[in-house]
Amino acid sequence: MPAPTHTRPHPAPRGRVEMRLPWWALALPALAFVTLLLLVLNPADAHAAGGEPALAHLLERMQHLTAR
Repeated sequence: MPAPTHTRPHPAPRGRVEMRLPWWALALPALAFVTLLLLVLNPADAHAAGGEPALAHLLERMQHLTAR
């Protein structure tokens, strides 16, 4: 028994492809770019992980950046 095929009710427009990206598909690369840019601008802060909690350091860094 052959499987039923599903066709589109309207033909696809020629020469035009519509594609919608989720919000995170643009936000994540932008966030990664900004993070790497900050590390390049201030390489002294790009040290290996030590005894200080990473979340506290990140929040402190964000506070310093927004205070400028």
